Amino acid sequence: MSAAGSTTRPVAAVLGAGSWGTTFAKVLADAGCEVRLWGRDAEAAREITERHRHSRYLPDVELPARLTGTTDAAAALAGARVVVVAVPSQVARGVLEGVRDLVEPDAVVVSLMKGVELATDRRMSQVVAEALGVPDERVAVVSGPNLAREIADEQPTATVVASTSEETARLVAAACTTGYFRPYTNPDVVGVELCGAVKNVIALAVGMAQGLGFGWNTTASLITRGLVEITRLGQALGAEPETFAGLAGMGDLVATCASPLSRNHTLGRHLGQGLSLEQAVAATGGTAEGVKSSQSVLDLATRHGVEMPITAGVVAVVEGTLPIAELGPTLLARPQKAEGA
Repeated sequence: MSAAGSTTRPVAAVLGAGSWGTTFAKVLADAGCEVRLWGRDAEAAREITERHRHSRYLPDVELPARLTGTTDAAAALAGARVVVVAVPSQVARGVLEGVRDLVEPDAVVVSLMKGVELATDRRMSQVVAEALGVPDERVAVVSGPNLAREIADEQPTATVVASTSEETARLVAAACTTGYFRPYTNPDVVGVELCGAVKNVIALAVGMAQGLGFGWNTTASLITRGLVEITRLGQALGAEPETFAGLAGMGDLVATCASPLSRNHTLGRHLGQGLSLEQAVAATGGTAEGVKSSQSVLDLATRHGVEMPITAGVVAVVEGTLPIAELGPTLLARPQKAEGA
């Protein structure tokens, strides 16, 4: 599909050449941006630049010519008006502090990360702002039903760009609008980020349940009650209720819990089938964000007095304090109450 419009687009740098980082770099390039994709793998960078491929993460996907790869952070960030961060959430602070002095003074920074920092319980936009020393109004978050492979294949997808600054949100939205990728803006950064972080934990629970052999009634129950947990935590932190019924909330939750392309869902299924955490990580091809963020999410909820039984169950299974076969009965044994209570 062709890039949207002929308006001049900003130069963009994407930090993190994994599946989602590479896919979003493709989106930006298809939208008309000159894009530099930074990663640590020199061979991958050469392949992206010379062959317009990234065979490790997106085999058979042709990347745009205006997208180049590099292992030189200074070269990637020079002149970039839009800086996109797509590194694993738990290493983000260290990576960003290392490039702080290379970011242009007027650049906006976009977080694609979905997690909560373990050591601090900070949301990723807060980590970005602190590590790079940029004000909140120059930070944006992208979240929604964003399964990378489907977007790389140019299947129609909507997403959310959230920022406390309407100008920043609009700039980022314009930079990534294509014929197949449609962003909507939203000022509720807290709500959008919490949706992205907690839905990974709920997807682990759904995967576990399906791995145990449970069917769609269980899946629907976990997704619905999972959304309640996300909403309660978000509202306790000042998020807007409408966010949770939208693309970043219910939209992303359904996609992540139902799709075999979801790493969190897949890892949870492996756990449900009896694999150890180490075996499940190996079978999935890497650690899912929900595994590392689940404890941080639960800590955040505990600090704010929010009850999150599904999240607590996932943490107990991941930490080995609850046999996975007992996860379902543990949730169902909770005291009876009204649905909205």
